[in-house]
Amino acid sequence: MAPFALLAAAACHHARLSDLATLAQVIGEFLSLSLFSLGGGNTLLAEYHHLSVNVFCWLTDSQFADLYALAEAAPGPSSMIVGLLGLGAGWPDGPALALLSGYGAELAILLPSTLVMVLACLRWRQMEHSPWRIAFERGLGPITLGILFSVGLKIVRTADVTRAGALSVPGVIVSVVVCVLMLRTRISPLWFMAIAGGLGALGIINR
Repeated sequence: MAPFALLAAAACHHARLSDLATLAQVIGEFLSLSLFSLGGGNTLLAEYHHLSVNVFCWLTDSQFADLYALAEAAPGPSSMIVGLLGLGAGWPDGPALALLSGYGAELAILLPSTLVMVLACLRWRQMEHSPWRIAFERGLGPITLGILFSVGLKIVRTADVTRAGALSVPGVIVSVVVCVLMLRTRISPLWFMAIAGGLGALGIINR
């Protein structure tokens, strides 16, 4: 697995946002993705990973996992990761462009979906007793849960792989234990983050 990961990294070229065509393409991608953010920003995480790691080559798997952890630990919406991705994408071209791309990416992912939700809510209340509304809401539940489950697997696979592309056994063990405790107990996720951070600082979990 490691040789293939190294080969992919060698073939991947960082898309510079100083190129206006690339910048327009990136903004267009996030604007279109905004309309598919059913169930919150995390439902698009797999696509964020695909764009930032595989398509535009802004980040490595390890860097993406670190940014996701930072976005989840910080107070605010789950879509905060988009601003961090934009910041990382523009950083090679200087802090000014990094800030511009960070704010631009966040605005692009939030604005269309917000406008659609405002318009939908105005109409949604008028359909309070409509069978179409009930059927739509019941149908979206399993779809959203399925997407979130897929996103969870993507994050686990991304976080539990070393820089060389090998599977991190301690990382997998910690992930499984945390998943079980999250499902079976009411312990705050912040404790799991703190413990995992301590294990990383001690070198027990090393990516």
